[in-house]
This record gives sequence, C-alpha cells and structure tokens, in this order.
Amino acid sequence: MKETKTLTRYIFITGGVLSSLGKGIASASIGLLLKQSGFSVTIMKFDPYINVDPGTMNPFQHGEVYVTDDGAETDLDLGHYERYLGESLSKKNNHTTGQVYFEVIEKERRGEYLGKTVQVIPHITDAIKLRMKSFEGKKDFVIIEIGGTVGDIESLPFLESQRQMYLELGRRRVMNIHLTYVPYIKSSGEVKTKPTQHSVKTLMEYGIRPEILLCRSENKLTKDIKSKIALFCSVEENSVIDVPDATHTIYEVPLTFKQQGLHNILLEKLVMDPVEPNLDEFKKFVDKIKRPANEVTVGLVGKYTQYRDSYKSIIEAFIHAGSINNTRVNIEMVNSEEIEEVGAEAKIGNLDGILVGPGFGRRGIEGKIAAIKYARENNLPFLGICLGLQCAVIEFARNICGLEKAHSAEFEKTNQNVIDLMESQKSVKNKGGTMRLGAYPAIIADNTLAYKAYQTHEISERHRHRYEVNNQFRQLLIDNGLVCSGTSPDGELVEIIEYPLHPFFVGVQFHPELKSRVISGHPLFIGFIKAALKEHKRKEK
Repeated sequence: MKETKTLTRYIFITGGVLSSLGKGIASASIGLLLKQSGFSVTIMKFDPYINVDPGTMNPFQHGEVYVTDDGAETDLDLGHYERYLGESLSKKNNHTTGQVYFEVIEKERRGEYLGKTVQVIPHITDAIKLRMKSFEGKKDFVIIEIGGTVGDIESLPFLESQRQMYLELGRRRVMNIHLTYVPYIKSSGEVKTKPTQHSVKTLMEYGIRPEILLCRSENKLTKDIKSKIALFCSVEENSVIDVPDATHTIYEVPLTFKQQGLHNILLEKLVMDPVEPNLDEFKKFVDKIKRPANEVTVGLVGKYTQYRDSYKSIIEAFIHAGSINNTRVNIEMVNSEEIEEVGAEAKIGNLDGILVGPGFGRRGIEGKIAAIKYARENNLPFLGICLGLQCAVIEFARNICGLEKAHSAEFEKTNQNVIDLMESQKSVKNKGGTMRLGAYPAIIADNTLAYKAYQTHEISERHRHRYEVNNQFRQLLIDNGLVCSGTSPDGELVEIIEYPLHPFFVGVQFHPELKSRVISGHPLFIGFIKAALKEHKRKEK
C-alpha cells in the first residue's frame, strides 16, 4: 500500500510593538492545543541575528543556550517548544540569519549560482523557504516563530519569505498570527489600541495580513476594545484573542487560548473540521502549580543570576518538579560572587536546598565551592549541574582528600587539577570553538541515589562541556568516600557523583534541565525537590 504524504499547514507567528512579549510561549501553547487535538506538530524559530548560533553569545544578553539531542546550540524558545510538546527537537528547528547568509555565500564561492548576481530576493529568501519547508509532508502543522519585532530591519528577509509562502501555498495552508501589546495608561485610566494598529499597519506594508491577533495586556480586554482593534486592523472580532498577563504561571496560557476557542478559529480559517483538545492532565498539572499543598525555598547559585533567562530551563524544571511533588518552589537567585564576600551561611543558611548551576569562566568559582562545602557539611540538599559537579569535586578534593591546591585546569594550571580538559578536546586546535555537545548515553550503578531517581541503569542526557573529572584522581576521590554513580558506557568519563553520607548530594556533568517536560518533569529535579521538602519540614519542627 502506497504511503500518503501529510498535507502540511504552516502557522506563522510574528510580534509587534515591543520585544519579549512571549512569542515562544504563544507558539508552544498553540502547538500543545493542536497536538492534544490529535495532530502532529513541530515548531521552528527563525532568529534575525547574524550570529551563526547563540553558542558564543553572552548569557546576560541572550539568556541560556538550549542544546538539542543532536548537539545544536539553539535559542531558549526551543526549550518552551520541547516542554509543551513533550518532544525532542533538532537543529532543523532553529535557524538564524547568520546560518542562511553563510550557506548562500558558500554556494556562491563554489560557483553554484553560475555567475548570477546573488541577491536577498530570490537567493536569500529561497534559502529561508527551503528551511521553512524542512518538515513538508512529515507534520500536519509547522508553527514558525519569526524572531524580533515587526519593523526591525534584521527580520525583513524572514517576513518576505513568509509573504511568499502565503502567496505560493494559499490561505488553506498558511495562517498569519500577530502577537501585539495593548498597554494600559494608569494616569489616564485608558487602554490604548494605537500601538497595535501601527504594528499591524507595518506588517501589512510588508504584504502580510494577520488573520488572528493575540493581544497581550495587563488585564482582560473589554468587548468594546476588541471590537475597535478588529475594525481598525481588518480582522474578525472573534479573531482578536485576549492574552492577559498570567496570574500564576505561563502554563495557564494554553488554557486561556482554549477557553477562547483559538484552536477551532485556527482550524476554521484553514478549512478544517473543529476538534476539542484533551487538556485534562495538563489542567491538573497547572492546578498543582497554582494551589500546592507544600512550599520550599531553594537557592540557584550561579554567576548570571541578575538575568533569570540565563537559567530558564532550570527554573522551569523546578516548576515541573514542584507540581509533581505538590509543592510551590520559591527560587532565590544567589550570586556566587556575593558568597565570596559574606560567606555561605549568610547567603544560603536559611534555604531548603541549593542547586549550583552551569557556567564558564573563573569568576564566582570560589563562591560556588564555598556554597557546596556548606551544603555538604550541613546536610543541605545539593544538586550540581555541569560546572556545579566540577566545583563539588574540587571542594571534596580540597576538604576531604587533602589536596589543598585542587582546581580545574580551565582556571589554574597546577599538579592537582582534579578537573581537566577531556581527551577528545585536547586534540582540537581551536580550543575555544568546540565542546562535547548533545545527547550521550550513561550507565548508572545499583544502590545509588541516581538509580533511585531514574529507576534504570541506562540513560541518555544532553551535554555542553569541555572539561571532566580527571581520571588520575578518580580512585583517590572514591577511596575517600565519593561515589561515581554514573559513567560513560566505556567507563572513561564520570557523569554522576554522589556523597552517600548525606540525604541528597548529587552532581551531574550533563544538563538534566534540558529534558524536563510538562507533567512528567525530570527524575533528578523531582528527587531534589522531594529532599528539599523533607529539609523544610525538619526545620519547621
């Protein structure tokens, strides 16, 4: 029997008025509604910056770098997509201006354009459209988020490609959605629609007419305001979707969309039969976030704590684990440099647990080590991620094994570098331009906290690092009581460490937060919050 190809439909989501309105959350929420309606869905992000990827970008500017199974360093919005859809994405889901131009210039250098003048139209836009059609025939819906704000010069080639896609495929296969902002002016007590009108006008000047408007606002919009927006922006009134600020959590957004029938408005405009998504489990998950039975406060110890998006996936993993434990997780951002100034007890002594996060560079390292020492000596639940594991090994080597100069080769060259460059990285000439990236398998030992959490001996987790536990010191660490509970299949790389004389002391070389999902969470975060809850109840007695 011949296989029938899926007729793929494309939903474009653009943003206007100002940045950071939540296009990623909106895209993920629409994806969830469609997936729970029985459709196959994927989401793509097209970023207008000229960087090839965000791998070398400052966390204070761009937030965290989200790593996929295939080792792509991508925008943090891919984390939202994966968490809501419950599916792993790949490098095919994130594209940048830098990647597109790099590809076109390489083709020009090889002579593939046969001497033609290479231009934005058609050469750049053709390359973009080819990427947009990566899932053609494979998915029912492809949701495409265009980064930036309408009016930015950087995103024009993507918008032109969007216009051409609509022209080529037609209204039955392409839907344009615009996310905008409707501000409330407190001094006059008025809601203003003019920014939205101008944003839509700008979009229409590029040849794109939005059929649905998602209107962000502080409060719900009145019927009169929605009617005014519909009239001046040439959309149907029921297609003006109210998106008030989420009261408790971003996971309320899909429920808000469903309540207003966004899924069926979409399907109707694409000439498809209406379907009701099943959000029963999702609603239970959200209810436990909004009305939990318990509460804990944990510290996220890091160097980029001024900008929460630098640890976006960790924060979301805490929320998932909190819901599963029926516990509100209050997160206190702890700058590790401040620990160096005032001491660990002053910064983390009142907490129910600490997570020492990933990072690069020497700044704040001693503060992280001091926080880990305090957690180990005071039985405070501890979870270390990537650099967090490495700092835990340094702390253990110094204070338990007696290696006073124990350090990482990344920061200081000594004969006691318990953390050293991986063998696979030593042969790389450009040492600043490569890492161990993506999903790799690991083997977990019996009778360990890791096995108790995962309930399996074989796992696969995502990595982003160049340094590892130095095997020259591994036996010394083990002899002094540190347990290497997880290793690479060949036993060469330490993936998980534990200190068994402690209620919960675990460090991992990988990034478990990148595999935490809505409803199911991640085993290590679930176990950590469970331990923090025990600590909280102990302190209350």
